Amino acid sequence: MDLQVVLPDESAEMDPHHLAELAVAAERIGYRAAWLPDHLLPPGQYGDGRYGGVYEPLVSLSYIAAHTSTIGLGTSVLVLPMRSPFVVAKQAATLDRLSRERLTLGVGIGWDRTEFEAVGSDFRTRGARTDEAISLLRKLFDGSHEGGVFEPKPRRRIPIMVGGTSEPALRRAATLADEWQAVGLSPAEFAQRLERLRELGGHGVRATTRIAWEGGAAELAMAVEQTHAFTEAGAEAVALWFGAHEGFAERMVEFAEALR
Repeated sequence: MDLQVVLPDESAEMDPHHLAELAVAAERIGYRAAWLPDHLLPPGQYGDGRYGGVYEPLVSLSYIAAHTSTIGLGTSVLVLPMRSPFVVAKQAATLDRLSRERLTLGVGIGWDRTEFEAVGSDFRTRGARTDEAISLLRKLFDGSHEGGVFEPKPRRRIPIMVGGTSEPALRRAATLADEWQAVGLSPAEFAQRLERLRELGGHGVRATTRIAWEGGAAELAMAVEQTHAFTEAGAEAVALWFGAHEGFAERMVEFAEALR
């Protein structure tokens, strides 16, 4: 089973070096990828159950890359329409080279109108701008953009993951992405969305999901059962978030042992 981890980047009080320590532990345990969330200027406090991304994910992943060697690295998800796609392309290509080709660039359109207003980004057009940005990233990565010289050119096709479960998100994943990541679905709902993804043309798109377990024996059994159910429903990877950073490492170990 391709088991992954969503690192706890929700607390401004957490030592940022702890993210690398957790990624090192995850790699040792056997988790195949480590993801970081993203919010630039949320209207509420980080860690209130909705907002993660205290430490900027691409910068943080560069630090994590220097302390790990095999675990995949990714964003789940970078709010792409809030950023310049040219800057994101430069950051992603650099990070992929620094990590020896371990990056998956996970992107989404964002959901909080107030946050978009705070950073001066148009909320209404975010979907269309995300589609345009993904297409531009591809052109920059493969050297077909004619507006200037882009370096470093990736040595491989950097996987782009699209997160989300709406019809537009599925269409975006099917037509523009290499991977789709769901969140907040039951295994049965995941299977339905996956079928729709394939109907939209995403036959070669890798299908994955995120779930959470924050502790408790009964909840652990449910999370293990849910993980197996998602695999049976067609998920090629399941990424776990283990709650607050305090005790995160212990829960990460406990879940991996329970799944064996």
